[in-house]
Formats: sequence, C-alpha cells, structure tokens
Amino acid sequence: MQTGDSKNAQLEPRWHASLAVVAALGLYVTLPPKLTLGPGWVEPLLVLLLLVPLSILVPRRNVEDRRARVASIALIALVNFFNVVSVALLIASFFHPHKRELIDAGKMMRIGFQIWATNVLVFGLWFWELDGGGPRARARLPSAELLRNADFLFPQLGMLVAPGGSAHVERDWKPQFLDYLYLAFTNSTAFSPTDTMPLSRLAKILMTVEAMIALVTIAIVLSRAISLI
Repeated sequence: MQTGDSKNAQLEPRWHASLAVVAALGLYVTLPPKLTLGPGWVEPLLVLLLLVPLSILVPRRNVEDRRARVASIALIALVNFFNVVSVALLIASFFHPHKRELIDAGKMMRIGFQIWATNVLVFGLWFWELDGGGPRARARLPSAELLRNADFLFPQLGMLVAPGGSAHVERDWKPQFLDYLYLAFTNSTAFSPTDTMPLSRLAKILMTVEAMIALVTIAIVLSRAISLI
C-alpha cells in the first residue's frame, strides 16, 4: 500500500467540516432552553475554542499532526455530546408533563428537525473523521482503492476495483466530506445502509447509534405532535 505523498494526492480541506460544525452549533443554540445543557453560551464557547484555532492553524487535514487530530475528534465528540443531551431532555420532557413547554405541533416538529439535522451533521463528521484512519491518511493516497483499512465501501470504490468498472469513475476518486454527509443523511432516513456499506465493526456501531438516535427523535416528535394537534 502506498502511504507517501503523491503528485496525484488530493488536498483535504477543513472548511466544509467547519461549516457543518457551525451549522450544528446554530441548530443547538436556537433550541428551547429546556432542551439545552446549562447556560446557552456554554457549547458555543467550548466549540469555538477548538474550532477557531483548528481552522486557522490547520486549514488542510493532509498536513496536520497528532495533536490536531485529537483536537478534531474532541470537537466532534463535544458537538455529539450536546446533541445527545438534547435528545435525552426531549425524552425526559415526554415522560414528565409538568416539564413541558406550552408549544404547538408546528414548533414541536421544528425542534425535532433541529435535533435530527444535528444528528446527521455530527455523524457525517464522525464518518469523515474516522474512515480509513482519517482525512490525512486518505488525502496522502492517490486513490481510494489503495486504502486497505477502509471502514466504508462506497459504490465508486467498488467500481474502481471491479474489472472494467473504472470507466465509470475517475481513477483518483476519493471520498470527501460531502460523501460522508450523504451517507449520514441516508442512514438517518432509511435507518439502514443504502448505497454505501459499512465494513468495519466501528462503522457498524456508528451507523447503529446514528439510526437509533434518529429513530427515537422521530418517534418522540411525531407522538408529541399528534397529541398536540
């Protein structure tokens, strides 16, 4: 397996993932206070303390060091933690009527969409961060077919290794953040793999957790919204 830099290796920018983090942050801070943890400024402060230095000092993932990778994982874990807390508080409010806010069905649906969309963004980040050893490992390869420890089997990768399949996809194709975001979206809507298959146990665990959070969120929101109509 080739692991060195290549003239065909593609850059792995951070800005698209940074936008996803900012979007998740915006969805969280606009939730009702009863569905957030502590003062409203806590998560923005913690997230920005990690996001801003990473975006400035390591704008490209293919040149980062170990400390930057650890900080990147910590950033995703932080956003994930606050979203899970929102799901837990949503469930708790369902079983404790006295803690419910006086809201209508439309607002309940909006709240559910915010939590669901944040879940999609967070797991898109997880998939992008962990697949095949991370963005740096993938960026240093000329093509995805050289990545021997991939966690996901994208249809393009299947075409690259199939006889004659390379005619339908560029030889230097590699998954980028949008591919992982699409994977997270389809997993949250179908509750199962669609065109991209999980290969490793880690990938299967992540997809299971994402689908469970999405399913619980949708079930709680729909049942609450129906009761409010």
